[in-house]
Amino acid sequence: MDRTASAFTAAAGGRGWHDWLDWAATVARVTLATVWVWAGSAKMADPSGAVLSVRAYRLLPEALVRPVAWGLPFLELALAVLLLAGIATRLAAGISAGLLVVFTLGIATAWARGLQIDCGCFSAGGPDASVGAAQYLGELLRDGGLLLVSAYLIRRPQSRLSLVRAPADERGLHNR
Repeated sequence: MDRTASAFTAAAGGRGWHDWLDWAATVARVTLATVWVWAGSAKMADPSGAVLSVRAYRLLPEALVRPVAWGLPFLELALAVLLLAGIATRLAAGISAGLLVVFTLGIATAWARGLQIDCGCFSAGGPDASVGAAQYLGELLRDGGLLLVSAYLIRRPQSRLSLVRAPADERGLHNR
């Protein structure tokens, strides 16, 4: 290691790069939590709209539409709480990734089947004749970006401002 990098690491208390990674994970946690709070709150505020949104995808049997539409905001808000608190971050990020894959597949299949629907991600969705390729592409890119954020947190859940900190051995910081 050259002198500059060595001096930086020493000045940062021997952690240097790990401090930056911790803060990046904190930003990732808060970003993902903010999305889940926004999405869950919107669905919880309008349960009928959430039912309309889920039904519009035409993927679930009618018997599952209402339980999924009503249960999803509770899951999203629970993930937000875990992520904001920094509790079970890897698990919350893994569940987030799974949800985002399901959402991405739902949007992609709606687009492929020629459905014109508002995704219902942050408001009441449902049939919407103004929806086109640009909106679907934007939603897929957004969810893809959030999936990358989730993947980062799965890989590296340690962050700042969390209620739970990983032991030094799990963080790869044997020489603190």
